Amino acid sequence: MSGACIARAGPASSHPKKLFGRARGSTFKRSVVARREEPATALATKAVKGAETVSSAWRGDPSTAPATKAAKGAGWISDELPDEVDVCIIGAGIGGLSCAALLGRYGVSVAVAEAHTVAGGAAHGFHRGGFEFDSGPSYFLGLTSPPGESINGVRQVLDAVGETVDAVVYNSLKFYLPDGQFTCVADRECYRDAIRRFAGEGAVAEWDSLEAAMAPLGEAAVAIPFAGMRADAGVLLTMAKYVAPLVKALGGGPKGAAGFEDAKMLRENFSVLVDEHVTNPWLRNMLDLECFVISGLKADQTSATIMAFTFLERHKKEGCVYDYPIGGSQALVDALVRGTRKFGGKVALASPVAQVVMEGDRAAGIELKSGRVIRARRAVVSNASVWDTVARLLPPEVTAARRARGDDVHTDSTPLCGSFVHLHLGIDAAGLPPPAELGIHHLVVKDWGLGVDGDRNVFNISIPTCLDPSQAPPGKHTVHIYGAANEPFEAWEGVDRTSPEYAAMKAAAADDLYAALERVIPDIRSRVEVEMVATPLTQRRFVKKHKGTYGPGIDMTRHNLYGA
Repeated sequence: MSGACIARAGPASSHPKKLFGRARGSTFKRSVVARREEPATALATKAVKGAETVSSAWRGDPSTAPATKAAKGAGWISDELPDEVDVCIIGAGIGGLSCAALLGRYGVSVAVAEAHTVAGGAAHGFHRGGFEFDSGPSYFLGLTSPPGESINGVRQVLDAVGETVDAVVYNSLKFYLPDGQFTCVADRECYRDAIRRFAGEGAVAEWDSLEAAMAPLGEAAVAIPFAGMRADAGVLLTMAKYVAPLVKALGGGPKGAAGFEDAKMLRENFSVLVDEHVTNPWLRNMLDLECFVISGLKADQTSATIMAFTFLERHKKEGCVYDYPIGGSQALVDALVRGTRKFGGKVALASPVAQVVMEGDRAAGIELKSGRVIRARRAVVSNASVWDTVARLLPPEVTAARRARGDDVHTDSTPLCGSFVHLHLGIDAAGLPPPAELGIHHLVVKDWGLGVDGDRNVFNISIPTCLDPSQAPPGKHTVHIYGAANEPFEAWEGVDRTSPEYAAMKAAAADDLYAALERVIPDIRSRVEVEMVATPLTQRRFVKKHKGTYGPGIDMTRHNLYGA
């Protein structure tokens, strides 16, 4: 590449969060993905057991709560950036770190600049009052697959750079719906039984029809993993073993033209298939719910490809399980940071980027808010949101030129998913059911009539200490609940975070979150020892996302793929 370019890092995130599948083994068990050669580094992903706890409840802003005295891993350590590298990367989220680690693996020098004091973006962890918390995602799968067999993008990156994480596997999720509740073990028959209970035999038949239609799409969706794609002559080697499944997926195999139709269907939205096979209102609501939890969008805007992965996992011969990394999502971040540094890459924390340095039409580096410039010989990659990249990081004259050319479709015309309200709690676990019975994950829906994307209508709940007790002092649990990308930023925009109005809005949000939590732990309020309420303003402040958004609310189908 002669001259640098500016590009945005694609999200090499964990595989879409799958809700159902076929069981393997017991309710949960610990799985070591691969044995580490350096035992000392393993400590970075594990919490300090018996950490100090506070005697009175902490209720306040996450940024001002007392920090836990816990071991901090690679994602908490900052590097000094060199003056010049091949590629500068803005943001140490999962996408930016995955990009950095892979570039380093192939001999490209990288410098990653992160605004926060810890790497990870929406996946970073934090410590308060003796407890460890995930700031964001907690649904994972594919972390414990055999080497070379995982369809989890992050796991594929870790395999490529020789890094691992330890994980616990489990197989159940609890649903609290307007019309009842059920525990769904990751088993095809269990979900069919739930459909039968809530919607009758006719809905079961519709589900079976949809499953049959989705099965070949799953095979087509995974015909070529991203790790097999590269831009040099080596592609002939990496792609060789995928030729047969690719030919089959595109219709050249035993399935003939049908295979080609399967591959084309992956470009549609999931609702095309739902409309063809499902009429039952309850089942359609559940499918919308599954899409919304995975993508932040309903079935009519969720790609069939994403759902094909989900259905493929259900039909794995060896069974299906969920994973939770020991040490939480920060353990994955730490592993990516280690993988970046292993090949000479640098990750600087508390280093916000002021702007991309341009030389004509060429992105030549980044300028930090401190005034320091890091030059890029080949490229600048932004892991910031598309809105922040275009409106905040590009020089005004570049943005003006884009507008003059009429090509700023990625900002003005791109819809946003909603933001979040969060509640992070450290609670007393005395008298609660055993961890295996209580369970890590719970999903609450208040009212089907509001739609799964209705304001504060769907809530995700995680109790990670049910699987990883090291994240809390003995006899305690950590709890995280959030509205599933269903909080409008407009209600919070312009509100002073120090004002009584903001405090009242946070209290009202907390009440809604507690009400959902009470379906899982009825006396939750009396158990609280540490409480932190986060809002869209918190999301914008710490994750640096435009309007605190979950991401683009794009209809990711063939009619709306930019440049496709």
